[in-house]
Amino acid sequence: MANTISKPAQTDKPIWYFIACWTVLNLLQAYVLELHGDEAYYWLYAQKPDWGYFYHPPMMAVFIKIGYSLFQNELGARLVTVLTNGLAIYLLWLILKKYSVSAKWFILLISGVLVFHVYGFTTTPDAPLFFFAVLFYYCYQKYVAQDSWRMGSIIGLVVACLLYSKYHGVLLVGFTILSNPKLFKRPSFYVAIIIGFICYVPHILWQSQHGFPAVNYQLFERSSDKAYNISATIEYLSGQLLLGGVLISWYLFYKGFTTKVTDVFTRALVFNAIGIFGFFLVNTGFANVQPHYTLIAFIPLVALVLINLQRNSNYPTWLYRLGIANIVLILMLRLALTLGLPFVKKVIALRTYFGFRDWAAKVHEKAGDAWMVMDDGFQNPSKYDFYNRTLKGFAYDSRYYGRTMFDIWPMEDSLQHKKIYLLLAEPLQGYKSDTIKNEQGDWYGTWVEDARTYQKIAIDTKITSVTARPGQKIQFDLNIANPYTYDVNFTNVGYKHPVYLESCFFTGPTDIAEVQQAGADFNKISLQSGETKAYSTEVTAPKEKRTYYLMFSIRTEPFRGSKNSRLIKFIVQ
Repeated sequence: MANTISKPAQTDKPIWYFIACWTVLNLLQAYVLELHGDEAYYWLYAQKPDWGYFYHPPMMAVFIKIGYSLFQNELGARLVTVLTNGLAIYLLWLILKKYSVSAKWFILLISGVLVFHVYGFTTTPDAPLFFFAVLFYYCYQKYVAQDSWRMGSIIGLVVACLLYSKYHGVLLVGFTILSNPKLFKRPSFYVAIIIGFICYVPHILWQSQHGFPAVNYQLFERSSDKAYNISATIEYLSGQLLLGGVLISWYLFYKGFTTKVTDVFTRALVFNAIGIFGFFLVNTGFANVQPHYTLIAFIPLVALVLINLQRNSNYPTWLYRLGIANIVLILMLRLALTLGLPFVKKVIALRTYFGFRDWAAKVHEKAGDAWMVMDDGFQNPSKYDFYNRTLKGFAYDSRYYGRTMFDIWPMEDSLQHKKIYLLLAEPLQGYKSDTIKNEQGDWYGTWVEDARTYQKIAIDTKITSVTARPGQKIQFDLNIANPYTYDVNFTNVGYKHPVYLESCFFTGPTDIAEVQQAGADFNKISLQSGETKAYSTEVTAPKEKRTYYLMFSIRTEPFRGSKNSRLIKFIVQ
């Protein structure tokens, strides 16, 4: 590294001024904008501290918990994100300063990457991921320069924090190790592994105790036979060009990917930039890939571009002008977002920042102290809870929607046999509805007497795939388990809202081709807390030949039925 790294004499003052302005802008936006729906959901995480959550590890909840303890508003929920983001940018500068990069061009390119702006004030798992990713690079640069037990131990702690932020952090660690196999020759490297593993054990135990919910969802609760659609790849690529800065991102990819490796650290940057972008590009062939998944890939990409520019002493005037124009566009967008201009509110991804404080107040006027329940969506119930400082907003996750923490938290237990306020996007047939008007649209509230739901009842199908002829009758031997702390039964005697066990044939994530009800003998089942009982039901294969996914769902009126079993691949041929 001695051949490529020097100790520049340039001052840090421009960087300090830049980070000060950057932080002030992020603080302003954090204070002015309402919480994004995801942020409100993670605020609930912070109200229910734990070692893990359904899809994510808990670091973002820690960020929110710390800031919200100081300020009970949007700024509090975002405070730690803003401060750590500014610190991360300074650490990145210290990393690149060793390569004598230009402070002016550092400011130009960092402030031109759109995704860095987004997670400068928004508290989602990507915010701590960004901070700990930069901190990892900072520590790794020191570690490869000088082997020490102390730095090995610190890296172990940082890696644990990285993985406590978001599972994507494993890519950074994996590609870094892949770029430098000689790490295995260092005894201190094993210290890092041991310390990181010990620190991460609580989260592993949490996942184990809850049946590895994220793994189950990915492997069993949705179809893994996603047909390739080239539009997914095109959307991914266009999304990267947008997130990298619409005017300069093409140059970042070109210059970054063509940077020559001259030392161990730049090799890690190249492996991570190409590896992470490439990993998610491949994943567009069979999974849902959101553009922001590559946030941590933009860190090494920008670093490589700055190193490349300095190494060749080539700073094109046209690129500087294009970079300035790119920054102006981003600042205009941020200003429009802060002011809540009408065109911004028409963008689906941005409208979630507006109007929900008023919406939450209007709904609370109707619901009062009762439980407020919505179906298929964790964001709006979470916003209801945040803006009303309550924990009585609940998301009923139906069979048409994925599982969330609302399926794990002991909240559903509390609304059993209570009078609840059900809020829907459309009027509920057969029920008198209130109409709640808001800039986000019209909502319809209905009172439901003596509510009962069975979201946590687990139905084990024993098999994962079936092949049948059209109209063939198949017998399924089910095990129905009661995980609740109280006894349950499925009788309809004496209850206002009947309950059914239904066999649902899905052709897509939300498309049900056919629903069949089980016999009345299902309603004779009663289960003590923790008890499991066997139940047999007959299912008739659909007449159309194709591949379906069968799910067993318990539906109680007026709800739409919950996900009570894994999906069974059902081939009719």
